[in-house]
Amino acid sequence: MIQLKNVHLLISIVLCSAFFISSSCRFSGEEDKKRSLHQSDWPVYGGNKEGNRYSHLTQININNVKKLQVAWIYNSDTSIGFRTGMKSSEMECQPVEVDNILYAVSPTLKLFALHAESGKKIWEFDPFKNTIPKLTYCRGVVYWKNGEDKRILYSAGSTLYAINALTGLPIESFGTSGKIDLHTGLDIHHDVSNLYVAATTPGIIYKNILIIGSAVSEGGDAAPGYIRGFDVISGKLKWVFHTIPEPGEPGYETWPKDANKKVGAANNWSGLTVDEKRGVVYLGTGSPGSDFYGGERAGINLFSDCILALDAASGKLNWYYQIIHHDLWDRDIPCPPNLATIVHEGKRTEVVVQATKDGLIYVLDRDSGKSIFPVEEKKVPSKGLPGEHPWPFQKFPVRPLPFSMQVFNEEDITNISAESHDYVKKIFDSTEHANKFTPPNEKGTLLFGYSGGAEWGGNAIDSEGILFQNTNNGLWKLQMESSAKHLKEMESFPEGQNLYITYCSSCHGKDKKGNGAEIPGLLQTGKHVKENEIDQIIREGRRRMPSFTQFTTGERNAIVHFLLHDQETKSDKSLSAVKQMNDRNKKKTDFPYLPPWRAKVWTKIFDQQGYPGIKPPWGTLNAIDLNSGEYKWRIPLGEFPELTKKGIPVTGTENYGGPIVTDGGLVFIAATRDEKIRAFDQQTGAVVWEFPLPAAGFATPITYEINGKQYLVIAAGGGRGLKSSGIYMAFALP
Repeated sequence: MIQLKNVHLLISIVLCSAFFISSSCRFSGEEDKKRSLHQSDWPVYGGNKEGNRYSHLTQININNVKKLQVAWIYNSDTSIGFRTGMKSSEMECQPVEVDNILYAVSPTLKLFALHAESGKKIWEFDPFKNTIPKLTYCRGVVYWKNGEDKRILYSAGSTLYAINALTGLPIESFGTSGKIDLHTGLDIHHDVSNLYVAATTPGIIYKNILIIGSAVSEGGDAAPGYIRGFDVISGKLKWVFHTIPEPGEPGYETWPKDANKKVGAANNWSGLTVDEKRGVVYLGTGSPGSDFYGGERAGINLFSDCILALDAASGKLNWYYQIIHHDLWDRDIPCPPNLATIVHEGKRTEVVVQATKDGLIYVLDRDSGKSIFPVEEKKVPSKGLPGEHPWPFQKFPVRPLPFSMQVFNEEDITNISAESHDYVKKIFDSTEHANKFTPPNEKGTLLFGYSGGAEWGGNAIDSEGILFQNTNNGLWKLQMESSAKHLKEMESFPEGQNLYITYCSSCHGKDKKGNGAEIPGLLQTGKHVKENEIDQIIREGRRRMPSFTQFTTGERNAIVHFLLHDQETKSDKSLSAVKQMNDRNKKKTDFPYLPPWRAKVWTKIFDQQGYPGIKPPWGTLNAIDLNSGEYKWRIPLGEFPELTKKGIPVTGTENYGGPIVTDGGLVFIAATRDEKIRAFDQQTGAVVWEFPLPAAGFATPITYEINGKQYLVIAAGGGRGLKSSGIYMAFALP
């Protein structure tokens, strides 16, 4: 395993130039071939505006990939612990590379430009200079140019910045001194300025319009998840698409009257793709607020959980395809759609390909939104909590078959040891698990579809229509409780404990122990984070944690002191969480609102040793022929060496980040908890190269060519319970 102390040694490796003659591209369409021959850069998040994560480059190929060596290393942030107040950070950024310059973001959201051949820094922009970082995820940036006007647009916190791509300085004529507030355009019914709004995945450009989604809260305080188009030059808002429709707009009838004034979310947090020939932007949306109870939102709830095709110039709806009706399971669309061309029934067909959290693939005609393969609507359980309205039918694609587990049966309980099996069996026996669409209940359900199936890293599709998708088989337990009962119990609790249990315990646990890699424990908070930093995190949110702007200063102080000392400080009881929530509940039109049912338990299922509670494989890489809908191969992705040594077959690991595919016959992916990057033979799935990273590569790599030399770059940021770094690492042939 490469340690950080060896970084300087790796940097000093001198690589001589070599040139390998590229083999001809395997495009079946002449138009695609012409386009690919001129793209040696990686200019867009996802590789191109179609989101294929595909490169025609062949210098690194199946025959020589074993010779890959480190070309350069850049440490984007040497003070992660100090700057974030945390030992563990995370870096999910997929860079872009244009005209021999690489643009990316550090764990503390510093934007930087490097010489893409050498990794030497050109400039750096720090949005939080001399302040505590307002950390959100930043999975990539947007590059735009018009002649000599070259810009990088990226988000940090709730701000969208426009930065000069050559100098690293803000574009003063954009918005207000080079930035705009991401709350812009969301305030048609409420003042949303204090609500959590960020943009964790970059937008996409159509002509001079930046089209962007947002990350918002998932509870009753969720901001609207509208899709917006901004003028790239001025920063002015050009159009808004209401994902929760207004009166007179299509889809309004799928909600109760005035739901648009109360319900939030239904947001696109996972990214977008553009068909420039058609002038259409394609995207997926998430669940409405609140995640697990929908009594205030009877109906199928358009346009939540939809694949959408919008006119890119105006934001008007072309078509929609809803994958989950009345979502009660947080089954957001987790990654950008992938635009591809396949051969279906003997005809070349341009399609939209969407992978989902629950391991399904929808292949839709790009013009009509109709499914290429059969999709069945089946009856599902529809008895929900009091006041709930579960939809009685849901979609089940016939082809391709699911690429992750759908239902948890007894035979699926982990078998890595008798002790592990018995530990999880007790959880199995105390919960419901027979149907993936079992509505949330008080007993508790075991379900897939959260941090599982497809994730934000997306997938790659080669020129022959083969899709490469990594997946997690992650099992979660959801148990609901009455908010009224909960509030009654909380009235006797000290203020800080009251607030913590009400707002934080469903994720971090009543015991503050968290949930392993997914959700950090808080028992040692005071050792890593200062009081003022905890206060800021509660007020503004951080990465996956939303902000809690509704709290008074006294309430925040109470939570902070409970976290640090297990005790409260004096705070105004008249402003207590109990009173606030009871008042909101009585006035059902108020925003934000408290759902009458809340998640008491929302936790990932592990065995007593911290391994996933289901039978392996826990992570896989899949190759699916979209022309036929059939699988070519499926293999475990990642390894726990200590289990392999015990004779347990390779299990795969939880993985975050995505693959890329090249015409060199290779699929490259990092993503795994064993902190490696690998190359796979795209025909067979065999591992043909692997390399230990300084920290886990929970990001998607890129590849590009400069002066006849092909490079592969990955952000090795670690995190998720593993060691962290700010390192970007590049590979090339000797």
